[in-house]
Amino acid sequence: MVIVKRWLLVLMMVTLGSFSLMTTTNAATVAVREDFGKYFEGFTSGTFVVYDESKDQYSVFNEQQSETRLTPCSTFKIYNSLIALETGAASDENMVLSWDGQQRFLPVWNQDHTMASGIKNSVVWYYQALASRIGPEHMQKYIDAIPYGNRDISGGITQFWLRSSLTISAKEQVELLRRLYHDQLPFSARNMAIVRKIIIQSDENGIVFSGKTGAGSIEGVYSIGWFVGVVEKGNNRYYFATNIEAVNGATGVKARDISREILKSLGVL
Repeated sequence: MVIVKRWLLVLMMVTLGSFSLMTTTNAATVAVREDFGKYFEGFTSGTFVVYDESKDQYSVFNEQQSETRLTPCSTFKIYNSLIALETGAASDENMVLSWDGQQRFLPVWNQDHTMASGIKNSVVWYYQALASRIGPEHMQKYIDAIPYGNRDISGGITQFWLRSSLTISAKEQVELLRRLYHDQLPFSARNMAIVRKIIIQSDENGIVFSGKTGAGSIEGVYSIGWFVGVVEKGNNRYYFATNIEAVNGATGVKARDISREILKSLGVL
């Protein structure tokens, strides 16, 4: 069964330096797709949200969960990148940071990285170093200006997005991606273009598939997996977010696989 309703979306006025975002209200059609539940079998909870820009329509599985804020894990690297570029903590996507020699559990992390390779391989130490360069004062300034989820970075400048204080919902993730692709976030057009480029995962057959995984735990018990992204196809864009929870095994890769399967079922991929 598909239940159709409307979501009233309000974007507030945000001013930061020379950037000013106007207040807009949008009542988009929402198709509640509980039939997508088959893709989430074996998980404690999960949700999927996609916004079809040309139709001005959302499709959502588990609407309540779509509005529940969870730790963003490595999906926050999208916004860590933007803030680093805007503040000068990173010059561009090719800025190299040297590996500190500490052995980490993923071999690909144990080498020097650029922002582009750091986000591709989800290199936590690289983004912790960027966050330290940004510092808590500037980080909070931009988290508030975006605004990002609950805006709480009290968990510490290198930890707040990792199973810590910062939380965001799938619905909010989709709205931020929409604004990123319309240059409506409080960052320069150059920096938003860089970040859009470095999250591209594939570009073939006229379809650009972009996104970022995230994975972690909730209170040390459940595991959580995220995948948020955008599909550019023809003159249309589809913005989406998936999160899953389980006692174990809810990874970002599994969230990405679920996203792709649902998008294929919708004819997007």
